Amino acid sequence: MHELSRLLEAAGRGDFPAADGAVEFTGQPSPRDCGVIAFTAHTVVFADVDHEWLRALLPADDLSAPLHPRFLRAMEERTGRRVDNVDMLLTADPLPGPPPVPLTELTDRDHPRVRRALRHRDDVRVWETDGGVVLLGRGVAGRWEVAAEVDPARQGGGLGRLLARAGRHLTGEGNTLWAQVAPGNAASVRAFLAAGFRPVGAEALLIR
Repeated sequence: MHELSRLLEAAGRGDFPAADGAVEFTGQPSPRDCGVIAFTAHTVVFADVDHEWLRALLPADDLSAPLHPRFLRAMEERTGRRVDNVDMLLTADPLPGPPPVPLTELTDRDHPRVRRALRHRDDVRVWETDGGVVLLGRGVAGRWEVAAEVDPARQGGGLGRLLARAGRHLTGEGNTLWAQVAPGNAASVRAFLAAGFRPVGAEALLIR
């Protein structure tokens, strides 16, 4: 198991890295996954780049430096990738029983929402309901990730919360579920918090 996979598996159980101000460097768990994950006073940089070169870019007394635009820009230039976003990371445990909203699984792999998900995740499954979709897939270092999308006409009525919670019913027993949410998307943040997700850190992924 890759070092990052072990760290995320432990964090999903609530066993976080020591808040010691350290920055860890490791290789990429896959050719796709490259970026920075920040927990409380402990950051992991996973990139197939000279780690000593990366470390030299970081001031020793700045805990926020690995997610600073200057550092991320340097990673972009060195890797030929671009930062997708700086997201809030949340986790939740699976729930028994059926989802709280009726869902129909999409089997059309050419559906635009499925195609978009396949660029960032493996083993993708997508379900739709009247006014929205929810998807599951294996993302960074093989972790299970959930995402939900609500049609504009249905926003503000609680469907996002129901879809986020549905993800907890759809994932298998024992699988911690992860979500990446843009901090500025306050409606989505509220929906995932209301669905029982816990903020655990922040993440910037570099994509091709």
